[in-house]
Parts: sequence; structure tokens; C-alpha cells
Amino acid sequence: MTNVVNGGPLLTVRSLTKGFSGVQALKGVDLEVLPGEVHCVLGQNGAGKSTLIKTLSGTHQPDSGEIHWHGEPISIANPVAALGLGIATMYQELDVVDGLSVAENIFLGHEHAKAGVIDRRMTNRRARELMARLGHGNISATAEVGTLSAANKQIVSMARALSHDTKLIIMDEPSAVLDSDEVKNLFRVVTDLSAAGIAVIYISHRLEEIHQIGDRITVLKDGRTVATNLPVDATPTAELIKLMTGRDVANVFPAATPLEDGAPVVLDVRELALPGVFEDVNLQVHAGEIVGLAGLVGSGRSEILETIYGARKSSKGSVTVSGVAVKPGSVGSAVEAGMGLSPEERKSQGLILDEPIYRNVTLASFVRWAKGGRLNEKAERAVAREQLVSLELRPADPDRVTRTLSGGNQQKILLARWLVHGTKVLLLDEPTRGVDVGARAEIYALVRQLADDGTAVVVVSSEIDEVLGLSDRVLVIAGGRVLHTSPADAIDEHGVLDMVMKGSAA
Repeated sequence: MTNVVNGGPLLTVRSLTKGFSGVQALKGVDLEVLPGEVHCVLGQNGAGKSTLIKTLSGTHQPDSGEIHWHGEPISIANPVAALGLGIATMYQELDVVDGLSVAENIFLGHEHAKAGVIDRRMTNRRARELMARLGHGNISATAEVGTLSAANKQIVSMARALSHDTKLIIMDEPSAVLDSDEVKNLFRVVTDLSAAGIAVIYISHRLEEIHQIGDRITVLKDGRTVATNLPVDATPTAELIKLMTGRDVANVFPAATPLEDGAPVVLDVRELALPGVFEDVNLQVHAGEIVGLAGLVGSGRSEILETIYGARKSSKGSVTVSGVAVKPGSVGSAVEAGMGLSPEERKSQGLILDEPIYRNVTLASFVRWAKGGRLNEKAERAVAREQLVSLELRPADPDRVTRTLSGGNQQKILLARWLVHGTKVLLLDEPTRGVDVGARAEIYALVRQLADDGTAVVVVSSEIDEVLGLSDRVLVIAGGRVLHTSPADAIDEHGVLDMVMKGSAA
């Protein structure tokens, strides 16, 4: 909780509406933000959060409604006008430029110059001051941003926002790429900003964060404000879930199905190693079993999945699927053996966003519809539509452009791809990143159903409670080594964290 500065509202939004080509994204949004307040905006994917953000940042113009700034009605013509008012936005997709330095990124578009020439000494000095203000004076102003971690890139993005005379920062899923220690640092920075009188609109799918950092809450559903100015301390998580989804979500994780006696080992990983990243990983997953890899960011867990899948070439060890050897460093060999991967960055690594849904669904089985040098697109659409109906994706339109889908529905498209392919082993890296609580429950149920149908599943997630809740068995990883293996119900989150912290320090 932060300290709210007394006084009238900094920002007031009344009855805001916005439509796109017949689709009404905002149907009446109300919001009030006070100076120095951390105001959390919640809602499922498709609730209107992104459209609201882009309207407040000047990217979109509202169709109707009012925006007041310090009590005065305003029109935000474009992002430059928003920055001129003191409204800065940090989007979920990091907007830093890898080829430029930290200082160049911070002052991009409003560089310090003398006689038309950029004053690099002044630029670097001001950048160092901003980074120190954020508690990251250890990040060099001259460092090339592409060499930084995702967490440090986010700090650079925040410094860019503060390089203007910022009075309000909008943060869209700021913790999505951070581990637990980095989230703590993010919260420290947010608290410091709030203490300085800067307001924050904080958007997150991680409801546990809201009670740690927020002051008040506004909930959106289907483009409307369904509750606003809810005090964080007096609003339980169960009530927030019901407001967001319209229903109680009592049991997010489906009940585990006991593994059948004699269930065959489908995925067999022996002594797998990737120099400098992980070593001597052994992993056996049975048909119908979900195995979770728990560890902090940088522990090697994602790299293990990528190496099993052939996206990285191991230095030693073996991977087999139902007794069929997978060639090291060959994704084609892994897919042919019956393996599928839903990668951590599904938008950039898993999906072709500007292609229709049906093409993404059939991508791994392309040759099935390519005969005589021609594609049978009618058959592609038919099989995709069947999967969309089965996965309850609405509307079940296989021609819809994939980019327009919510995070939860994009994840469903990846699952549909591997269902069509008849995958025996499914590797899931951060399967619910950027996915709201209602869609999470649906994805968990789909994954459990796949396991019940005989698929061997391996899950990696930054959220330890997700790994424990979804898995039958858990491997705890730190420093590229497997520290512990046990049934998921034989260990809790505190036990995992204790092990990974000690293992990381070893």
C-alpha cells in the first residue's frame, strides 16, 4: 500500500466508449485516479483494458465520454500530447531499442542537444541520475540495451517515462517477465514514485500483487466498469474474481488423476547437458503425467525445455519419445517423434500473428494439406474450426487474424496446433503468462484433459503455485541442476523457494 496525496482527482474518466469496425471495445468506462495513488485496473482479456490504456496515452481517440485532467476536460490527440500532459505509458511488450545505449533509449525523441548536436555527456549524466533515482545506478548509461535482462530493460523503460515531467505512469503487466526478487524491486520503485506524488495505473493478472502494491481497484468486464474505487484492504480476491468473470472460480486447478499402474514412459531424457547453462538432467514422463519444473528466472528451466525440443543443441545426453531417439538440435526430429512446444514468448516464437487462425493451427501438420503442390485450405479451415469449437473459442472463426485474439485465446491456438498434430509430449513454457484468471482455469482444465487422454506434459512457470497446482510431480531446479524431485503435493511454495535460494547461492 502506498501513501495517497490529498486533494482532488488527477485523472477522471466518465462514460468512455470506443469501437472498431463494428466491435465495441469500450461501452462505458469510469475511472478516477488520485495523485500519488496506485490504482489497479483489473479485467479478463477482452474486458477493454488495452483500449483504455491506448485511449489515455493518445493512441486512440474515444467515440464518446469525457477525460478530465486536474478537473479540466481535455482531448489527448496523440502520444506526444499525452507526454506533454505528464501521462507516460509502459506497455507489456517492452518498447526499448536494442541497438541503442541506455541513455539513448531514455531520451529517444527528446535528446539533449547543443547547436543541433546531441550532447552525449549531458545525456549520459541525466540518464545516470534517473537510473540512480530508480535504485539501479549499477546499470551503465552507455550499456547497449540489447545486453540487458528483461527486468533491467523494464527499468530503462521506466526511466524513459520519468525523463518527462511525469505525473501519471500507466504500467501494463509490469511483472510479467520478472522473477520474485525483481518483482520486489519493482514494488519498491512504485512505492517510491507514489511517495513522490506520481500516480500509477497498475494492470496485472496476478491478483496476489494487487493486495501488495495497490490502493484502490477498478474492475472492467465486457468493456464496462463494473466496480470502481474499491479499497484494496477491504476487497477479497474471491470478490474480484467474481466481478471479473461473473462467476465464482473456487477451484482454479483441476483435480489430479492418479497415474495408471504400468503407464509407459513417453519422454525419456538422460544426462542432458548444455555447457554453461545446465548439466546432467534426467527426466522421465509417463503417459498421462504432468511434470513441473520449478525454479527462478535464470535457473535453466526454459533452456532445458528448448534443448529437449531441439531448439538448442545439447553437448551430451539423449532424448527419446516412446523409444524413438530425437536428434540433438533438430526441431524437425522432435516434432516428427511426436513432441510439441508452447514457447515462453508465444507471440514472437510460437505464432504467426498476421496469419489467420487456421494457418497457425495447422502449421505443425502442414504437409497433410499440401498435395500436388497445392494447399487444401478448405480442409485446413474445417479441422481448425473443429478445434476452436472444442476449445470453446468464440467466435469459432478460423479466418480471424491471430493478432486480434486475447492472450488466453492465443494460448488455446497453440494447444490446438498440437492437438491436430497428435502430439505425444507437450512442453509448456509459461502457459498462462498474460492470461486472466478465468482463461487460466480453462487452460489448466485443457492441459489436465490432454494428460488424461495420455499425453505426457512438462510445464515451466515463474509462478511456483502454478507449477505445484497443475503438476503431478515436480523437479526443483537452480543453477542448472536438478536439486529435488517429489510428488507435487509433497512440497509447498516455501519449500521450493528455500531450495532454489540455497541452490542458487551454492
